[in-house]
Amino acid sequence: MHLESTDLRHFRCTTDPEGITWLTIDCAGSSLNRLSRDVLEELGRVLDHFQSAPPKALVIHSGKAAGFIAGADIDEFSRLNDATTARAFIELGWTVFNRLAAVPWPTLALIQGHCMGGGLELALACRYRIVVDQPDTRLSLPEVMLGIFPGWGGMLRLPRRVGAPLALDMMLTGRALDARRAASSGLADLCVPPRLAEQSAARHVLSGRPVNGPQGRDAWLSHPILRPLLLRQARKTLEKRDPQGHYPAPRAILEIWAHHGGNALTAPSLIDSIVRSDTARNLLRVFRMQERLKSFGKAGDHAPVRHVHVVGAGVMGGDIAAWCALKGLTVTLQDTDRTRIAQAIGRAQALYARKIRPAREARLAADRLIPDPDGQGLARADLVIEAISENLDAKRGLYAAIEPRLKDGALLATNTSSLSLEELGRDLERPERLVGIHFFNPVAKMPLVEVVAADGTDPRAQSAACAFVARIGKLPLPVKSVPGFLVNAVLAPYMLEAMRCVDEGLRPETIDAAMKAYGMPMGPLELIDTVGLDIARDAGAQLTGQATPPACLARHLERNELGRKSGRGFYRWREGKPVRAEAGKAPPELAHRLLQPLIDATRRQLAARVVADSELANAGVIFGTGYAPYTGGPMTPEDD
Repeated sequence: MHLESTDLRHFRCTTDPEGITWLTIDCAGSSLNRLSRDVLEELGRVLDHFQSAPPKALVIHSGKAAGFIAGADIDEFSRLNDATTARAFIELGWTVFNRLAAVPWPTLALIQGHCMGGGLELALACRYRIVVDQPDTRLSLPEVMLGIFPGWGGMLRLPRRVGAPLALDMMLTGRALDARRAASSGLADLCVPPRLAEQSAARHVLSGRPVNGPQGRDAWLSHPILRPLLLRQARKTLEKRDPQGHYPAPRAILEIWAHHGGNALTAPSLIDSIVRSDTARNLLRVFRMQERLKSFGKAGDHAPVRHVHVVGAGVMGGDIAAWCALKGLTVTLQDTDRTRIAQAIGRAQALYARKIRPAREARLAADRLIPDPDGQGLARADLVIEAISENLDAKRGLYAAIEPRLKDGALLATNTSSLSLEELGRDLERPERLVGIHFFNPVAKMPLVEVVAADGTDPRAQSAACAFVARIGKLPLPVKSVPGFLVNAVLAPYMLEAMRCVDEGLRPETIDAAMKAYGMPMGPLELIDTVGLDIARDAGAQLTGQATPPACLARHLERNELGRKSGRGFYRWREGKPVRAEAGKAPPELAHRLLQPLIDATRRQLAARVVADSELANAGVIFGTGYAPYTGGPMTPEDD
């Protein structure tokens, strides 16, 4: 068999003067490398050739600028509707990667950019791995987030490389390692700068260096004798996170790792249960929703945003500015109160210390966030975000002052959560370039950003705003300018119903525990405390038409108990966390009672075409409120 004469669509093969064979994966018809059945079968044919004509050494790398391999082809998952089909697909990848792992000549995966799921399983089947030190290099096994498990050898080989504790954490949460953490953990042999990547790969694959496993504490914690202890601890953690068993995949991963040697093929009943689960089907839908939101950030031919000017250094404005600087943009932050600017800078530095390694990179992010009390950066900015208080006249007055100073092509945005864009832009000379870019609190954690358009908004302005949102790593959701947009409009009646339950005598702990058991990341009373009781009062009055607030809310407000920011609300707060008493037994159907107003409100917003269709409504509610992902969201296609 001559490899050069075969019809390879997804791979290219060359041999350099040192005798090293370079296998480039470059999946046809796609901007990403994904491991479909076709790609796996073609890799098998490549290995057939190498069996008859062994290379001196093999380096596998990507021909895509986007990264190494983004995982298995999601379209394949949608066709795994029975255990036989699923087992055949698992067996294909398992067999091909086992063949790669068993070859007698040295192999190396050169990883630049994302290396996810099946991509990491392929890399683990190589003798060596080198990661390129750049911000977008990430290695993960995120299958659990799709309701499935890594079935192509990841459960077998990852613990051997990094130790069982870290491997279980990665497999059970989908958490990714950056390039430096991958190298320090032993997942990668080397972390190298981009300019030295190919040179280092060529030298290392011929080095003959032994393959190291976990060291020190990770090594002895990975000893088979301790496996039952790790299994008990992991199960206890899962029971705490998911007491109702809404997510079966993590438990299947534990079972396959502990009792089947990481080989899912020896556990056919687990394969069948996962394939048939509603959770896996719904999480796949959620993944597609996420990809659709990301696609809104790719449309248009507008110039990229490089300089953002934020007016308003309060919690939202300051945190928006900090996040934009973290993501590589130049940011000027304006406020009439220099103390607020200083506080925002302090919060930003704390964020960078948590999020960025090494410290030098954190300092670079801090340098990109520039205090600008006089608004000197306004005239240079590609995007100006207004984040002052929710006062219509104050915002209009600000726009009158700044619009003449905007450069040609600059975008004007407001972070308003409730005011009409039509009213805000009424006196602008060019109201068509005003858009809403509505972030949620806390900015660093919430993935969704609503991108709001009024009737007269230029579609190119909304498209440019979506591109900016995607550029800073958030999910843009295009929405129409109506009170509350989507997310706040559906949260308000949900929070109102929770407070009615408190008025009826239920404890906040009982209510929140019931909703967390349902699958919400945070209970409604803790959410109100986090948002602020004064903000909840104002939003509730506007969005639900309730002139009189619930009695429990009124009592707290009379005592100036505003929630987390004042240290007391429905909970007492200590070091940023609520102090809870033990939760009581919840009445039957409490979760249904609380969620029904949210579902009804979502249906009303969909009928008003605040978003285009039911799947975008689901995406907004899941990524904007934390609505339990395993359900697939509150809407069905019949709601369109």
